[in-house]
Amino acid sequence: MAQKLRKGDRVIVLTGKDKGKEGEILKVMPKENKAIVQGVNIAIRHQRQTPDSPGGRVPKEMPIDLSNLALVDPKEGGPTRVGFRIEGGKKVRYAKKSGAVIDA
Repeated sequence: MAQKLRKGDRVIVLTGKDKGKEGEILKVMPKENKAIVQGVNIAIRHQRQTPDSPGGRVPKEMPIDLSNLALVDPKEGGPTRVGFRIEGGKKVRYAKKSGAVIDA
């Protein structure tokens, strides 16, 4: 099955401590069914000091389950589901809420 959410997509968090926050997908991990979203699900990680970085407590985005994310509709702005259809002999993703094509 094709991926409904991809790197670079603008998504909104549906559940959890960051509910309602929006961000861009930085990385998708399909085998784990998770994604890393910019500015969402932040945790503090301790980093060892190196010649390049001072180390200490560093905030880091942690993976969030794909089922807790929804694509932001390009026309209406709210959360939407993603569908697939053939347009001009090419398979494209579209927002089910407004019908707008996502991968134009």
